Amino acid sequence: MRPPIPVLADYGISPQHGFLPDVLPLTRLPDPYYNKWESIATNLQSLILSKRLQGVIDRLPVLSTVGLEHDAEWRRAYMLLTFFAHGYIWGGDTPCDRVPPSISAPLLKICEHLEVPPVSTYAASVLWNFKPLFVDEDIDDLDNLATLVTFTGSLDESWFYLVSVAIEARGGPIIPLMLNAIAAAREGDSATVTRCLRVFAQCLDDLGELLRRMNESCDPGFFYRRIRTFLAGSKNMAEAGLPNGVMYDDGSGHSEYVQYSGPSNAQSSLIQFFDIILGIEHRPTGEKAEPASESEREGRSSMPKHNFIRDMRRYMPGPHARFLNDVGAVANIREFVESRGPSDRPLSIAYDACLSMLRAFRDIHITIVTRYIIVPSRVIRARSRSRSPEAVRNRQNLATASRNEKHKKVKGTGGTALIPFLKQARDETGEPAVEAWARKFMSRQTKVSGQNDFFLGKAEEPDVLDDPVMEHGLAGTWTMDEDVGGICNY
Repeated sequence: MRPPIPVLADYGISPQHGFLPDVLPLTRLPDPYYNKWESIATNLQSLILSKRLQGVIDRLPVLSTVGLEHDAEWRRAYMLLTFFAHGYIWGGDTPCDRVPPSISAPLLKICEHLEVPPVSTYAASVLWNFKPLFVDEDIDDLDNLATLVTFTGSLDESWFYLVSVAIEARGGPIIPLMLNAIAAAREGDSATVTRCLRVFAQCLDDLGELLRRMNESCDPGFFYRRIRTFLAGSKNMAEAGLPNGVMYDDGSGHSEYVQYSGPSNAQSSLIQFFDIILGIEHRPTGEKAEPASESEREGRSSMPKHNFIRDMRRYMPGPHARFLNDVGAVANIREFVESRGPSDRPLSIAYDACLSMLRAFRDIHITIVTRYIIVPSRVIRARSRSRSPEAVRNRQNLATASRNEKHKKVKGTGGTALIPFLKQARDETGEPAVEAWARKFMSRQTKVSGQNDFFLGKAEEPDVLDDPVMEHGLAGTWTMDEDVGGICNY
């Protein structure tokens, strides 16, 4: 017997706005008992800037969660305490590996209620951290959104979160659309499946245009130096100053160190929904694809892969993660398209168009990661060579970790090697393509312009961090390296 198609209401998912809450996030907890939390939230940026946040939190009493009633209140409490925790951990010159009971004790209870880990997640920073500027306008309009809490109080940080909010809102209607496509595929209704896939492809193109707007109001240098630091988790962060992870001290005397990934776009239930619906399989980073047998293809959706993307479901709200698991049990679009083969070209073309649009979306993401993380990390690592060791050691966090010559693979806030992971996820997106031309198109390797050779192009560099950074200044062009020197290196 086939499992039933999931009903959105059973998982708290909106047919209009997807994984965003049906009820707008609260701008303040209604119970005056939590005024101390709200006071810290109001002054969070100033407390971090003045380096007084840790002292304030150390003196904060342990508040009970008994006053939290509705889901919106639990979500706001989770958002506040995770922002406080990350500000406490990363707000000093060196990271703090212990979060005191005033934060940890209520946070752990809230996390148990919401089925999320005690760390800032995509849900805390994006899904539950926005408000519309005009309530009579839609929240899929990026220009109608504002954040509730930020670490820096900057437009750059707000914009970074809000681009994802708009993507979630704009992509929400895809969820019921593609559930209808699953039902149509069960009935053999090729026309309906084709129509749904065409709408899906157009919407993916819209989401890509929203993602491109990241450049409008978020400065790459500011993001790398000031914002990204606070978004780091505690997993694989030894060189950033957390070799053991973080201890959430609940006051029991039995707390232990734990390691969690920080917020990542891989924690977006919407993007993972796209992969599941289209039958895209992701492997552990570095693992190559192997030809699948007929039995493996038939059991594709029921054989979960253990990789970073799947691991990120542990950081989603519990109902959202269960929804993805249940959708995976009924997803049939890829099998339906493959079973029709070349006899139904409109269906195949519509399916391949969705793969192409999602691959293009991931290409845009790689471009943004390169501009906002890879390039600034090269500049910081190069400039640190010309500074005294004492100056370099003054601060330690995720941004300064890239100064270490031993760690050339730049890590994301989730703790992964960024570019290899993202490129593999992009390439895997095109693997299920049905049409031969689509497979060839989406398996192409990007080349850069050749240098000093009329006939041969230059292959893409495997590790962009190995190249010296070129600086342009009054003395012309020079290389920032120890054995060459620079204007201020002697």
